[in-house]
Amino acid sequence: MRQAGRYMAEYRALRERHTLLEICRTPDLATEVTLQPVQRIEVDAAILFSDLLLPLEPMGIAFDFIKGEGPAIDAPLRTEADLARVRRFEPREALSHVLDAIGQVKAELAGRVPLIGFAGAPFTLASYAIEGGHSSSFAHTKALMYGAPAAWHAFCALLADLVGEYLAAQIEAGVDAVQVFDSWVGALDARDYREFILPHSRRIFERVAECRTRDGAPVPAIHFGVGTGSILGELREAGGEVVGADWRTPLDEAWAKIGSDRAIQGNLDPTVLLGPLERVFAATDDVLERAGGRPGHIFNLGHGILPSTSLEHVQALARYVHQRTRG
Repeated sequence: MRQAGRYMAEYRALRERHTLLEICRTPDLATEVTLQPVQRIEVDAAILFSDLLLPLEPMGIAFDFIKGEGPAIDAPLRTEADLARVRRFEPREALSHVLDAIGQVKAELAGRVPLIGFAGAPFTLASYAIEGGHSSSFAHTKALMYGAPAAWHAFCALLADLVGEYLAAQIEAGVDAVQVFDSWVGALDARDYREFILPHSRRIFERVAECRTRDGAPVPAIHFGVGTGSILGELREAGGEVVGADWRTPLDEAWAKIGSDRAIQGNLDPTVLLGPLERVFAATDDVLERAGGRPGHIFNLGHGILPSTSLEHVQALARYVHQRTRG
């Protein structure tokens, strides 16, 4: 989770010369950053370096990244009229730089490890567009969701169509799997998720299910959210061969909610990596013991690597998991 980033010296050096959006929009730079963790850590897959907000700009929702604060939307959508003004676009044209980066990364990887593409899910994209940035209450988002349900559903349906087609384009470009990030959907309870989100997220996974990799294989899809312990069953219902679990729910309990017929991704607390290695390894043992050696467990963090994390700890974690799980 969040393989590339500020915990790596080579990434920080690149960021001294380029903004995050410049890296995302320049295939050579996005390729370089995607490959950085593959070259330094024993990861089993590469994750495309991009940002889940990229589809917002061609929709007419301008944004930038403010140092120390994260993404900021220039003019947040706060009314039904605002939602109605957003534009549909063709991802293969408007986001062609992402697809070009995929082609370059695949060529550089030369089959060493698979490449995972990704996109944001409707609730998370909508909440950024409506709140204007990160939120703890999602008050503006929920006010529109509850107060203007028809406009909300029309907006989320558009997001689902665009995201589904964007992922299809990534698959055509060569990714081996995709991940749908609904980072903030844990702000909803099960009833609201079912009413306001599930049909739209399901549409994304249905579109992915229509796709095949270049060798004709089905494309595995990972469905990930944060704080979703109470709605894991709903995430499973929405779709994805793999459902992600964060660290708040023990892995075996999360898997029981997801169902043993689905794979699970998770779920080490990323802050554990800030502690001594003996604690990292003990927490890792707990996750692996809860998985019980059953097929379908993708060992991962429960969310992204924090910028203050030691690269050496990340390297040691990957080695340790391989030692524990290989032969």
